[in-house]
Amino acid sequence: MPGMKCLLPFLLAVLPLVAAQAPITINDDGGWCWFEDERVLVVDGKLIAGSVASGYRDAGRKGAVEVAVYDPATGKRTVHTLHRPASDAERRLWLDDHNSPAFLVRPDGRILALYAQHGRQEKFYYRISKNARDATAWEDERVFVPSAISRVTYQNLHLLTAEKGRIYDFYRGYNNTNKPSWAWSDDSGETWKAGGVFIDVPSQFRHRPYVKYASNGSDTVHFAYTDGHPRDFDNSIYHMFYRGGKLHRSDGTVVRSLQEGLKAPEEGTRVFPGDPRNVAWISDLHLDQQGRPFLAFSVQKDSAGMAPGEGGEDFRYHQARWDGKAWSTREIAFGGSKLYPKEDDYTGNIALDPHDPNTVFISTNADPATGKPLTSKADGRRHWEIFRGSTRDGAKWTWTAVTKDSAEDNIRPVVPVWEGRQRAVLWLRGKMRSYTDYDFSVMALVGTR
Repeated sequence: MPGMKCLLPFLLAVLPLVAAQAPITINDDGGWCWFEDERVLVVDGKLIAGSVASGYRDAGRKGAVEVAVYDPATGKRTVHTLHRPASDAERRLWLDDHNSPAFLVRPDGRILALYAQHGRQEKFYYRISKNARDATAWEDERVFVPSAISRVTYQNLHLLTAEKGRIYDFYRGYNNTNKPSWAWSDDSGETWKAGGVFIDVPSQFRHRPYVKYASNGSDTVHFAYTDGHPRDFDNSIYHMFYRGGKLHRSDGTVVRSLQEGLKAPEEGTRVFPGDPRNVAWISDLHLDQQGRPFLAFSVQKDSAGMAPGEGGEDFRYHQARWDGKAWSTREIAFGGSKLYPKEDDYTGNIALDPHDPNTVFISTNADPATGKPLTSKADGRRHWEIFRGSTRDGAKWTWTAVTKDSAEDNIRPVVPVWEGRQRAVLWLRGKMRSYTDYDFSVMALVGTR
C-alpha cells in the first residue's frame, strides 16, 4: 500500500525505541570520562557500569570509585564500592571523572577492574571479583607501580587469546611522560609488568596524544589517536594496530615493535587532517564483522585565531570507516557547543554501536541535522539531549530523539558490547561544571536493534 510505504522509514526509525524500556537511573551519583574502557560490560544480560561519585547527595561517597549492577530482566539495581577515599583530602583528589574504572572478564569468568587517579600518583589500583560473572563482591584492593616516577591515568584493558591470554593495560603516564603507555599481565591480572611509551611526541612542552582502543580479542588491538590535546594542536586523527609484537599502519605496513613505539603520531596512518578550522578529538572506536576499524570523533570549527576558552560554539561529529584499502570520513551531525568554558573542546560526545556501523548515539544541544539550538519545553533553556542516528549508506543519516525537552543535560553516551539483538545505551544526566565538579546520575535505556 502506498501509505504504508511512506510510513516504513518512520516505523524503522522508532521501532527500537518502542521496544525499549523507559530510561532508568542505575546509579544516582556518578561520572565518567570517555578514555577508560570498557566502562560498561554486559555479563549474563546484566549491565556493569563504573563511575566516580561526586558526593552531592551523600558526602560520604565523594570521590568513591563505584560499580553499578543492573538486571533489565528483573529491574534490580545495586551499587558497590571499589575504592572509598579515607579522608577529606583524599576525597578531593579522587573526585575526578578521569578516575572511573575499566573492566575485563577474565578467562575464568571473574571480573578485573582497574582504576587510577588523574595523573597524580605513580600507580594504578585493581580488584578482582570473588565470583565468576558477578560484580557484587570483590577481593581486596591491590596496586601496581609501573615506575616510581610514573603518573598514571586512563585504563584500557584487552585480552589476546593468541598470546596465551595475555592482558594488556593501555594507559597514560609511564615515567611521568604523560604519553600513551602499556603494561601487561600473563596471569589474568593477578600480577603486572611494565612496558613503556608506545606513542612518543617530539615537542618542547609536556603534552599527550589521546587514544581510543578496540580489539578482536584474539591477536590484534587497534588504536585511534590524536597529535595531542586540542587546546595545544590543530589535531588530526590517526590509526594504527598492534599484532604479533609489532605496530602497523592501517594497510599492514610494520612501523616498529610495541617495545620501541612510535617516535611521532604521524608514523601511523592519518585518517582525518586537522587544521585551525577543523580541530579533532577522538571519541570512539570499534571493529566491524570483518574485523575492520570504524571510528567517531568531534571537530571544533570555530577556534581559529582564538585564545583557549573563546571558541567551542560549533562542533560537528564525524564517522570514519576503513574498507580494507582506504579510510573514508564523513561529517554526520551537528554537535552543538562546548560543555563549559574552561574546556572549550569538551562536547556531549558520540558513541558507536559496536555491532552496527550504521548506528550511532550522540549528545548535542543543537538539532543534529540543522545545527539549530535546542530549547527545552521543560524550562526554556538549552540542554544536551541524546539522539540515535541511523543510515543505510553511511552518507544520509536519520536522527531520532532518545531524550527530549529535558530539564537537565544528557551527555557522554556509551553503547556496550552485547551479542544478539539486545542493545543498551548509557549516559550521564545532570550538570557538569568541570571534570572535578559535577552532579550526574548514570542512566540506562535497554531495547533491541
